[in-house]
Amino acid sequence: MRFGRFAPTPSGQLHLGNLRTALVAYLAARASGRGFLIRVEDLDQIRLVDGPTIEQIQLADLAALGLTSDAAIIHQSDRFDRYQEAIDALGDRIYPCFCSRKDLRTAAVAPHGATPIYPGTCRHLSPAERRRRAAGRTPAWRVNTDDAIWTVADDIHGEVTRQIDDFVVRRADGVFAYNLAVVVDDGQQGVDQVVRGDDLLDQAPRQAWLADQLGYTQPTYLHLPLVLDSHGDRLAKRDGALGLAALTTAGMSVEQVLTHLAVSLDLAVPAEAISLDELVGRFDPDRLPHQPWLIDPPTWID
Repeated sequence: MRFGRFAPTPSGQLHLGNLRTALVAYLAARASGRGFLIRVEDLDQIRLVDGPTIEQIQLADLAALGLTSDAAIIHQSDRFDRYQEAIDALGDRIYPCFCSRKDLRTAAVAPHGATPIYPGTCRHLSPAERRRRAAGRTPAWRVNTDDAIWTVADDIHGEVTRQIDDFVVRRADGVFAYNLAVVVDDGQQGVDQVVRGDDLLDQAPRQAWLADQLGYTQPTYLHLPLVLDSHGDRLAKRDGALGLAALTTAGMSVEQVLTHLAVSLDLAVPAEAISLDELVGRFDPDRLPHQPWLIDPPTWID
């Protein structure tokens, strides 16, 4: 069976932007005949805040909206062996990188305002030079992409083409990189539809290229414009006042929150009582807005 998914990180309560993305991921999966999965991306343990407690709150908020997983929820923290196996499978494409953050800021370039491209500084170091540098610094590990050019299809942004630089697959502190873990998880879970915020659009070609290298199906993508506050800043986990619990405490029902989310997606009209099943029937990627959803946080909790 094919799946779509929503994959929160338990580093704080879900805000409206997270809930909106989760809703679209669910609708896109159901409308296309796919199952829907929830995955907990607790890869970087340092970032987690009261991990199990926050995770339970996040899952409860999703369930309150009717967004539940069709299979057992997996945790990235249980899959480190799978990520190492993927690195091993890449063989001699993997090489150590000794660049400091300062080195990267100096050397990286970002054409056309895209994500900075690593120029391959450590790609061609001799074995002797690698040994010399390893004596003074623990390396990160990168994958040699041979400067591939890769294109993905996105339901909102159309074809997106990027040069694929040699990106990190395991950090110097030993943490497996997001770009590796998410590809392995999606590939092994049968996820071939990825819905998330458009702040991750630039990562899609990298991940699709890596999926191809590891023998997985390249997914389709839908990168949803973010929710921004009245100053044009993106919401963050610190915007807990815009979470489901705070909104219901302030007097909104869960059904009203669902309606507000649906209205922001042009799938309902204000004050309309709407069910998830009805939203599935209305869902069409072509109807989704191509601009951010601008909200004024204080008005949601007055």
